[in-house]
Amino acid sequence: MKYLVILGDGMADEPIESLGNKTPLQFARTPCMDLLAKKGNSGLLDTIPAGMHPGSEVANLSVLGYDVEKVLEGRGSLEAASMGVPILPGEIVMRCNLICIEDGKIKNHSAGHISNEEAAILIQYLNDHLGNDRLQFFPGVSYRHLLKLKAGNKHLHCTPPHDVLGTAFCKVLIQALNDEARSTADYLNDLIIRSQELLANHPVNRERIAAGKDPANSIWPWSPGERPEMKKLFEIYPIRSGAVISAVDLIKGIGVYAGLESIEVEGATGLYNTNYEGKAQAALAALKEKDFVFLHIEASDEAGHEGDAALKVKTIEYLDNRVLKPIWEEVKNWEEQVTIALLPDHPTPCRIKTHTSDPVPFVIYNPLQTPDKVEVYDEFAAQKGSYGTLKGNEFMHKLFKVKNS
Repeated sequence: MKYLVILGDGMADEPIESLGNKTPLQFARTPCMDLLAKKGNSGLLDTIPAGMHPGSEVANLSVLGYDVEKVLEGRGSLEAASMGVPILPGEIVMRCNLICIEDGKIKNHSAGHISNEEAAILIQYLNDHLGNDRLQFFPGVSYRHLLKLKAGNKHLHCTPPHDVLGTAFCKVLIQALNDEARSTADYLNDLIIRSQELLANHPVNRERIAAGKDPANSIWPWSPGERPEMKKLFEIYPIRSGAVISAVDLIKGIGVYAGLESIEVEGATGLYNTNYEGKAQAALAALKEKDFVFLHIEASDEAGHEGDAALKVKTIEYLDNRVLKPIWEEVKNWEEQVTIALLPDHPTPCRIKTHTSDPVPFVIYNPLQTPDKVEVYDEFAAQKGSYGTLKGNEFMHKLFKVKNS
């Protein structure tokens, strides 16, 4: 048996008035998702442990069956693994967004989805002017970058910028959680202010403003951590090999620690214009060689952060027609059978433009398993599924049909 998990980041949502009080999953035309629901078994998955922030790092680790409270060190340390950035003892790594601040408030978390090329110029500029033996910036994808700090204290309260859009940045600066971390918090907050001074009139930003685009006029460090200790998935589950396919360094980094081969897809952007067909073909090719494939698609999450319900519907329909359909049409005829699971990691409701902790709908199609009575895939139909509500490692145990430990 082969295993494929298709994760539509942030697909789950709330009923939206403009969609006839339906969620985007209910409103979207998704014949392949519904077919999977008819042939599979549905349920809800609680991906966010009590008291934890509903970030993608928490949710995706949870989906893969890890005890998040034990293994999570921060988003930055996971992304560092994908980017090949070593984390040595005594170092902390943080995600470092390029963001747009307007009138003292955080306008968006992505600097208007700045291009890789523009961002790389700005990150190098910041390294030239702020980097030193203690501090270094590393360029990533679009607005997603890294900051590595020697002799830093990770006990900080940092606010993800996508959680506080429209908020005065000075009200959500980094706070120390203990006396030992105060100097680190002060150092990082000073970096934020200095970055704003440096980036304000940079030629890249002047060109963006002239073109009617948002400038990348501030850094925003968050989610600090040291190097995590995680078991490989093949040490936990009955698989010998696996792959991860994603445009996002966070997910690829989780894959590195989980022992999954990261497969690059040309044209994978993490946005609605990503190479859906390329990702589907990459997943099919990987399934022929590997036991397990984790296929991550970011687009719906970004649409949710923008509060764009129509775009979110489009991204869901794209996933259905351009990813799930070609995969289903091929694997249903394979001699070796394939179990397919579909789910989000967390909801990203368009109304609030950020993540919530609500359980997410999932479906598992196992060709050897009798289906339940659910006939469509959405947040409400899944509540009637045979799996009920799962949490912790129960989803992965159901996927592989192993007993809970």
